[in-house]
Amino acid sequence: MKLQKILTAVIVALGALNLSAQDVFISSGGDVTTEHITEGMSFNYNGSKVSIAGTEYETSAIDSITLDAPATMKFRGGDVSLLTRYEENGANYMEVNGTKITNMLSFFKQQGWNALRVRLFVDPSLASSSDKGQGVCQDLSYVVALGQRIKRAGFQFLLDFHYSDSWADPAKQFTPSAWSSLTANELYTKIYDYTKEALQQLVAADATPDFIQTGNEISYGMLWGSSSATASSLKKCYTSSTDNWTYFTTLLKQAGKACREVCPKAKIIIHTERAGQSSVLNAFYDRMKSYEVDYDIIGLSYYPYYHGTLTTLKNNLQSLSSTFSDKKIMIVETGYYHAWQPSDVSYDLSSTYPITAEGQKQFTDALIETLNSVNNVNGLFWWWPEANEYGLNWSTKRVTDNWYNAGLWDNQTGKALPALYELKRFK
Repeated sequence: MKLQKILTAVIVALGALNLSAQDVFISSGGDVTTEHITEGMSFNYNGSKVSIAGTEYETSAIDSITLDAPATMKFRGGDVSLLTRYEENGANYMEVNGTKITNMLSFFKQQGWNALRVRLFVDPSLASSSDKGQGVCQDLSYVVALGQRIKRAGFQFLLDFHYSDSWADPAKQFTPSAWSSLTANELYTKIYDYTKEALQQLVAADATPDFIQTGNEISYGMLWGSSSATASSLKKCYTSSTDNWTYFTTLLKQAGKACREVCPKAKIIIHTERAGQSSVLNAFYDRMKSYEVDYDIIGLSYYPYYHGTLTTLKNNLQSLSSTFSDKKIMIVETGYYHAWQPSDVSYDLSSTYPITAEGQKQFTDALIETLNSVNNVNGLFWWWPEANEYGLNWSTKRVTDNWYNAGLWDNQTGKALPALYELKRFK
């Protein structure tokens, strides 16, 4: 029986290690499936099948089983940070044919997704009402609970530290309210302690992250200071200047130190959003190298209506891949509208990809073709795919104040959109 002796050896090794919870990676025909086992594995039917985390596999179809993700493995999925809120408020999720989806994580797995991303705010209760209306609610207890579900369902878990009480992005990297009076040296200690304590709680809850973003869209630095500070006093970083880079990179080093100590197997992601600007991207990651920041993966946001065409993206990815060949690259946020594209987008690509369900699918197909052509790219995460207002009673229960129409469900019908089913082609 193909691989029976090897599989037996792996199972014996697992038993000897007495692992209560372990990710196992099953390779078959070029695809890699992640299973999160808590009760071991066993052979059935005279060795022709092996049961792993409740799923049976034909042993003849398995190429390998390992406890570590293969170097060639690609990670595909989405940022599902609001999934819990949609479920609690009664959103009605259906497949494209109208069949009701009863378990969202199982459905994602059936579609070939193997990784999910969740953001974490320091104290989202202090966010403005408008930010709360945009989905800011992910405190540590929320993230621990969702992280548990993600890991137990057999997904890789990408944790996105925002290091702010609300949205952290290129225009907003404001210091959490509770940290706002700290000096730079005190912030170096605080970011280490906070990162370490958050990760320790996740590990204790069997929600260990596999990827960790130490900051969200930190193209211009992070922990600038209070949102009420004058613009000239904010600790922003620009690649055209040396100002604040020592401060910024020391924060990253302290956060990364905590990650290495608590989650030594996790890959650290440094996330920017200048996907349309090759010179800025290269200069930013040059700074990471010159300041000796410890990380594993270049993370990018790519929204075509902000960052330009796929040709631009491909050229910039190839440049990064060549210049920083020791780093993997992930698109940790992407999306495209299927309805009602705003009028203030930087690039209107609707003549190429119409603002329809089919146009969104066409964009997704083209994006995947682009990413598959660059060797170092190993991650693709759709942002807010779970957006779905169908079934919600807005007078009593709502998740956000406005519809987001670049998710992967139709807000008006609750049905999955064709683009969702295409993500499995990233491999």
